[in-house]
Amino acid sequence: MHFDLGKMSAQDGYKLLISTVVPRPIALATTVDLKGHVNAAPFSFFNAVSSNPPVVVLGINGEGAEGGYKDTEQNIRDTGEFVVNLVDEALAERMNICAVDFPHEIGELDPAKLTAAPSAGVKPPRIAESPVSFECKRITGLSLGGNSMLEVGRVIHIHIRDDLMDMEKLYVKTDQIGLIGRMHGRGWYVRTSDLFLMDRMSLAEWQARR
Repeated sequence: MHFDLGKMSAQDGYKLLISTVVPRPIALATTVDLKGHVNAAPFSFFNAVSSNPPVVVLGINGEGAEGGYKDTEQNIRDTGEFVVNLVDEALAERMNICAVDFPHEIGELDPAKLTAAPSAGVKPPRIAESPVSFECKRITGLSLGGNSMLEVGRVIHIHIRDDLMDMEKLYVKTDQIGLIGRMHGRGWYVRTSDLFLMDRMSLAEWQARR
């Protein structure tokens, strides 16, 4: 089947995109507004795109509850800072609560029973229960049309739970983090605990297999 996205509704194109680009890592992003109110919201249009400099991106789509930008986007525009908190299996349900459309005056952390922990270099707190958190400074924001934005942030601090690190080797025990990823539809997710190993081949190794 061939689909011309220019001849389809945005919603139908969205369905095709999110049903095929899977699994997607989840950023539970924390920001603060100019009055110091903390916002926490999950995004699955998220990834790391550079290691030197260390850079992550957030795709923030749609309008806020009262029109304009969503709280996360507006807060990043106003302060230039955000924290990406990764989501493991233990955080899954509480992450889902953060996606509820609460009134602006109600922060998501309290209903989700999540703990704000001080960050080292930015004002937005990290989430204490998250196994990994990235403190980010905004590099730029790219308008994608309408109220959809791509926010580009430089990672300035990384927090990793102690039991997930071997400090002698500076080795992250990735297979023990238990992160979840976003799949298709409105409610499908995936666990990252089903792994397989495939080493990268050198040219000589590939030639030897021919």
